[in-house]
Amino acid sequence: MTSTRPRYFIGIDNGSQSSKVTVFDEHGHAVSEGRAALRPYATPRPGVVEHPEDDLWTSIGRASRQAMEAFGGDTADIMGVGLCTIRFCRAVLKSDGTLAQPVMSWMDERVSMPYVHTDPDAAYVTTSSGYISHRLTGNCRDTAANYAGLWPLDSDTWQWTDDDSEPAKSGIPRRMLFDLVLPGEPLGQVTEAAAAHTGIPAGVPVVATANDKAVEALGCGLRTPETLLVSLGTYVAGMATGPRNIKHATDFWSNYASTPHAYLYESHGVRRGMWTVSWYRDLLGEEAVVHAREAGLSVEEYFNTEAAKVPPGSDGLMTVLDWLAPTEAPFRKGTILGFDGRQGRFHIYRSILEALAMTIHDSATRMAGELGIEYGEVIVSGGGSHSDLMMQIHADVHGIPTRRAEATSAAGLGAAICAAVGLGVYPDFDQALESMVRPGKTFLPNQENHSLYRRMEEVYRDVRGHTDAIYRRTYER
Repeated sequence: MTSTRPRYFIGIDNGSQSSKVTVFDEHGHAVSEGRAALRPYATPRPGVVEHPEDDLWTSIGRASRQAMEAFGGDTADIMGVGLCTIRFCRAVLKSDGTLAQPVMSWMDERVSMPYVHTDPDAAYVTTSSGYISHRLTGNCRDTAANYAGLWPLDSDTWQWTDDDSEPAKSGIPRRMLFDLVLPGEPLGQVTEAAAAHTGIPAGVPVVATANDKAVEALGCGLRTPETLLVSLGTYVAGMATGPRNIKHATDFWSNYASTPHAYLYESHGVRRGMWTVSWYRDLLGEEAVVHAREAGLSVEEYFNTEAAKVPPGSDGLMTVLDWLAPTEAPFRKGTILGFDGRQGRFHIYRSILEALAMTIHDSATRMAGELGIEYGEVIVSGGGSHSDLMMQIHADVHGIPTRRAEATSAAGLGAAICAAVGLGVYPDFDQALESMVRPGKTFLPNQENHSLYRRMEEVYRDVRGHTDAIYRRTYER
């Protein structure tokens, strides 16, 4: 007989700014959740950006306990945990799996350099997912799909390379690397110690996912190259998926997807993307809070309501989002230009939103050209997708139907999907997506606004060509 008891899956989404833990039912509905903010990065010297102390594990524990306390079901019906963490981090561990040093952020320059063995206590070098997997299960196992970057991994086979020169290039000998599994495969079971820290019952299986962007794409239902996903996070990028490992592209790069041996194509993106939106909101401080309270709105709703009154194009205001300069052009800085007395604070806010959309449209269009495809739809995910203004701007800039991801935590849902497939609740990822992912609201483009943004983009592409020389001069001083 088929069991009629409910089945639940926990999705752990450890992002750049917070850790989110959500309990989903087998149909993808969120039934409880918890969230814990990460602490500010530690930057003890130039080029070093670290997560202080044991912040990743601490925040996951806090968020998980919140989710479990809010869970009203029977914990015996929790089938498994899907684990998703920040990509491009590096964790150096002692032999017992605890940290030998703080976890290096994706912004730390050392993660793009070979590992240098200086600490005699260091026994393993792994990713953030490898570290958290060990904390949860006690096993030295990690997903192969979170090893983009300087690792001795064969991107065709998703296994450690047999080329003896590759470990030398990365500086990491095989004995210091974890064993690899594919998305949807088991990492182990929650230990008694991890259960005490997280509130998740001991013995619950933990299943591998991939890197955070790939897991987010899975939770959004991204399945074909003709759909573009715009991920509005600390790092904003455009993504499509496909079966080929394209190694030498010019306008995008191939990342590992959340389905085994599939790939996620990522356009060039915006560093500190949604961070810049938050930065500007916070810059206005208590005054904005007071006005929002008087209007009976949250600060985010207040800003979006007022910015929606600003005409498309922000009365000529343009923002170039280099609030964090790329490594190949460290002299760059953010730019806002076009002031002529008509603009106010909400023009600046709308201009930042428009800059995000135009930047990704430009880079995603170049990616489509290289892939030989044409997008028919855009999905937008992340916190910014909850704004109708943001969604309409993306629809108008891209000029095609644009829908928001339905899940509040798309990466959490993607992690739960991996767990559901790995534990046999669904026979494959396609059926799991059909059952667990639902589309959100669709926004149709205004063609007049689309034409305006196309004209703006022609100018927008040229701005850096003029400002680079100025910023290079100020940087060299």
